[in-house]
Amino acid sequence: MSVRKLKVVLTRRLPDAVETRMRELFDAELNLSDRPMDRAALEAAVQRADVLVPTITDAIDATLIAGAGEQLKMIASFGAGVDHIDIEAAVGRGLIVTNTPGVLTEDTADLAMGLILAVSRRIVEGARVVADGGFEGWSPTWMTGRKLWGKRLGIVGMGRIGQALARRAKAFGMQVHYHNRKPVPTMIAEELGATYWDDLDQMLARMDLISLNCPATKETYHLISAERLAKLQPHVILINTARGELIDEAALADAIKARSIAGAGLDVFEHEPVVHPGLLGHANVVLLPHLGSATIEARQDMGDRVIGNILTFQNGHRPPDRVIPAML
Repeated sequence: MSVRKLKVVLTRRLPDAVETRMRELFDAELNLSDRPMDRAALEAAVQRADVLVPTITDAIDATLIAGAGEQLKMIASFGAGVDHIDIEAAVGRGLIVTNTPGVLTEDTADLAMGLILAVSRRIVEGARVVADGGFEGWSPTWMTGRKLWGKRLGIVGMGRIGQALARRAKAFGMQVHYHNRKPVPTMIAEELGATYWDDLDQMLARMDLISLNCPATKETYHLISAERLAKLQPHVILINTARGELIDEAALADAIKARSIAGAGLDVFEHEPVVHPGLLGHANVVLLPHLGSATIEARQDMGDRVIGNILTFQNGHRPPDRVIPAML
């Protein structure tokens, strides 16, 4: 007697190997167009899926969850962040929610370090000059940036990614400072030579570079506001590889225009994929199209974690990456 396979609906195109394995294990419905599902498509998906596999581009809110069919038992998100899912509404409905933490830590930290280098040393600006045929030879005073050795880096959010970035920064001779809900264990702080600040404003006002590595929550919305931008030193560089909502983009655009900060490196945006027009066209602002986890290895690992979570649920056990409200 055959056993019915779980109906698993993928909202976006995933790596071929992941999709193939999904088809082998489940009654998997793929999105071969790779276009984000619109609201109507999402509403239809939760009416037929046993397991929904969304990504950060899908708004899984309380209304969508309330309208789901009785057969929906699990939301297995492809990604580490879960701010696109109303976790309380899902858990209240009896749904299991999982994510894919850890697998994109090193890749995102690499990108954050890359943005620090790119803005500080004017790498993108210099590459553009060469590509446009504007390089006329070396000069002692032309296109000088700032060295990283000895600079103070303030990390906002000292979780997996924040710690991975701190290790990279230490290797570059930077002084690591951080703000977190609570201090990291003493052993980790000593390894990183990291200084803890319980007052975010005090830390921000003293840093040379600032990297945002915290989740998007109600408390962190516009964490970097116009008021906080005004407290930064004029030579500071702001890096964001976390979530766009952490920064008031309009205020940041004003700060860039007024040259009240030295520059910014952004991989995420407040109204993604729309970028505030005031951030475009500045040589001291490096903008990337959300590449934080965009490595072949990370995306494959993320897919493997999704599959592992679904299989564990299917076998009657608690998925290893289950998300509950108390974790947020």
